[in-house]
Amino acid sequence: MNDETPIRAQGVPAATGGATPMMEQFLEIKAANPDSLLFYRMGDFYELFFDDAEKASAALGIVLTKRGKHRGADIPMCGVPVHAADDYLQKLIAQGFRVAVCEQIEDPAEAKKRGSKSVVRRDVIRLVTPGTITEDKLLAPAEANYLMALGRVKGAGDATGNKGSFALAWIDISTGAFHVCETTAERLLADIARVDPRELLVAEPVFFDPDLKPVFDLLGRVTSPQPANLFDSAAAPQRIARFFEVATPDSFGTFSRAELAAISATIAYVEKTQKAERPPLSHPQREENGASLFIDPATRANLELLRTLSGNRDGSLVKAIDRTVTGGGARLLAERLTAPLTDPAAIAERLDSVSFFRTEPRLCEALRLALKGVADMPRALSRLALNRGGPRDLGALRAGFQAAREIAGLFTDKSAPKELASAIAAIRSLPSALADHLGQALADELPLLKRDGGFLRAAYHTELDEMRALRDSTRKVVAAMERDLAEETGIRSLKIRHNNVLGYYIEVTANHAGTMNGTDDAKARFIHRQTMANAMRFTTTELAGLETKIANAADRVLAIELAAFETLVAEAVAEAEKIRAGAQALAVLDVSAALALLSEAENWCRPQVDASLAFTIDGGRHPVVEQALRRSGEGPFVANDCDLSPEGDGLAGVIWLLTGPNMGGKSTFLRQNALVAILAQMGSFVPAQSAHIGVVDRLFSRVGASDDLARGRSTFMVEMVETAAILNQAGERALVILDEIGRGTATFDGLSIAWAAVEYLHEKNRCRAIFATHFHEMTALSGKLSRLHNVTMRVKEWEGDVVFLHEVGMGAADRSYGVQVARLAGLPEAVVARAREVLHQLEEGEIAGKADRLVDDLPLFSVAVKRETAKPAKHDNALGGALAALHPDEMTPREALEALYRLKGMSSG
Repeated sequence: MNDETPIRAQGVPAATGGATPMMEQFLEIKAANPDSLLFYRMGDFYELFFDDAEKASAALGIVLTKRGKHRGADIPMCGVPVHAADDYLQKLIAQGFRVAVCEQIEDPAEAKKRGSKSVVRRDVIRLVTPGTITEDKLLAPAEANYLMALGRVKGAGDATGNKGSFALAWIDISTGAFHVCETTAERLLADIARVDPRELLVAEPVFFDPDLKPVFDLLGRVTSPQPANLFDSAAAPQRIARFFEVATPDSFGTFSRAELAAISATIAYVEKTQKAERPPLSHPQREENGASLFIDPATRANLELLRTLSGNRDGSLVKAIDRTVTGGGARLLAERLTAPLTDPAAIAERLDSVSFFRTEPRLCEALRLALKGVADMPRALSRLALNRGGPRDLGALRAGFQAAREIAGLFTDKSAPKELASAIAAIRSLPSALADHLGQALADELPLLKRDGGFLRAAYHTELDEMRALRDSTRKVVAAMERDLAEETGIRSLKIRHNNVLGYYIEVTANHAGTMNGTDDAKARFIHRQTMANAMRFTTTELAGLETKIANAADRVLAIELAAFETLVAEAVAEAEKIRAGAQALAVLDVSAALALLSEAENWCRPQVDASLAFTIDGGRHPVVEQALRRSGEGPFVANDCDLSPEGDGLAGVIWLLTGPNMGGKSTFLRQNALVAILAQMGSFVPAQSAHIGVVDRLFSRVGASDDLARGRSTFMVEMVETAAILNQAGERALVILDEIGRGTATFDGLSIAWAAVEYLHEKNRCRAIFATHFHEMTALSGKLSRLHNVTMRVKEWEGDVVFLHEVGMGAADRSYGVQVARLAGLPEAVVARAREVLHQLEEGEIAGKADRLVDDLPLFSVAVKRETAKPAKHDNALGGALAALHPDEMTPREALEALYRLKGMSSG
């Protein structure tokens, strides 16, 4: 396959001899980047041609025009200004496009030397993809932007069903974070969902593996198939060592072949997209399996941890608890929320940090005030290392260093807990020499772009100050020299003037000519330039040098500043590891202080988290709903207790069977207990009066109904698939939240499935669980299953209406109050009245088993529905007798035909 093939697939023709030199250059570059929109630099615009132009025009809403012809047809074209390119890139990346940025890499003047028709050399300097962006405008400050790679190594037993070993590696190129972990085919989707990457790299053979196709179908356009050689585990150690400039990657730890393949693919993709630039990535950090709470994808979606089901941040748990004041702190909070810990000791360390700030409110307030001055140092550092940074990125580092020193001073006489003590030590280890250098070098006000200059402080560089003076104060400099020369020669009328022919010159009247050239020293000093009728003009070596300096001052000023900029950047990149560690420490302080502020403001308590199977929550509340009720003024949230702790032998948790009406608060109660467990294990205080949580290793939640039409799954099928995953994976340390299992099918089918599921949870999974249902028949299970208890959402009836108390109490509901809820929803009164009547008769058993008489027995809108009943015709008996007299087996075909005509005559008669 030649280079022309992929370009034709993209709707761009191959280059031909008839194309202009510029178009030939475009086609050649496009052929090397067939899967990306090509931003082709022409002057102050990035232009797009052919199919790229049509796609970009539609995606960006910009005018599609044309430029010349190719093979007799108009060439579609559109463009975006270079200065506004980030805004357009943001829109394209959000829609899943990848963009190749092609810049001029040659001065146009140099191109002209090769001939008047020579084309300026251009080349792609960067591929912009969803997982490799670094620009502030393209990144959300509170969200990580991960690029992930999936590594797979096939095992020898694949023929027997072994799918091989899997690993995931993910980086945030904007901060340098680099993580890796092993996974399995069964939990692959869950581990990917936990990280939530913007781009997932998959080897093409893996992408087309039918066993993994469902995973990639669910991920959609996040998945990016790549050549298999990027994932070569044999070549991986050399690639990793070369990138990090070490002899061997063994110094980073011991990695499996699948992990090496994933790490190598990530690095290879960075090299491919960033071209000659290298981001300052940290060494790969291995995450151990089981170190964090396993939350399956359906549960993550149902609990709305980072986004609501509609995809919004507002209304999510992270939005409700985020009180951080820095971008790094917000990202760390989200990371902890999506990956709660399972080690009680590590959880306790985080809780100690929050408790410390609860007891030190003044310190907490001072810390948060200082943190507001912290810019996003890791992202600034990454842009600088990739040659995309500017003076303000250096300023971000300076601001971070200044704030870090102030923060370290706050803890001088404080004895902080372990996590905070480590953070303070990392902050104090920030490079002080670099901090001092940035403070001395950078001006108070910084321009956006380095080419604008003016970012170095006065008195930092002697020559720079002189050049700035020449550039900005030419008249003053010349006037000062003029005064000095007048005093030196004693000629008060001496002037320094300028014209386009002579440049700068010294002018004296003719009668002072002797002073200027009367002696050998004077002649050597003052060089004659021109004689006028009544004046003489001279120059000096100093004046000629001044003239040259003035002419080159602006260029020299910028050259000095750019050289200083590169020096400062090199110093910063050299300290990348310490800067990242310090920034992470500041994020830890931010999160701990923010959670302390949250717990104080919302009256949350410190949970007890240990290795037991306890699950006791007193006065638990839903953090998101409680805040929403407060904002709307609808009254306080009704707190409820939950106790799933083991009884008797203590070897397994309790199951609560929750009944009660719709709108009574069952779903809220289910979710709030799951959220309390997540908050406790992420190291946060929790919305309750008290809480004792035995570490949960797996959390499953099946709340709400949805279908999956794209994969041909009904709502009930989705429900069953998710329920099957829970029953097949939950162990005794799991927490299971199930709502309305079986409601998507026929009543008796659904009841049977729900019944069997509860029995399985009790006998096989032996986990802590809350099972909400409208099948009231299931409450009888409490007499059969020792660890199952009936609880209900309490209500009161008042003058035919139902009042929801939103309280959970022991016992079982006798009905669901569905008709009352329908009335509250606004159903027409006639429908509500009809429903009440049907419900009454069904409950009384008057028409049980008589569905065929339902329309007869129940009037519709108080008007009887009359059905016309077929009456026997007068000839029915005779017809029946004639039929009975026939013996088909004894009849000839002719006799049968004659009999048929006789019967037909009797029917019509």
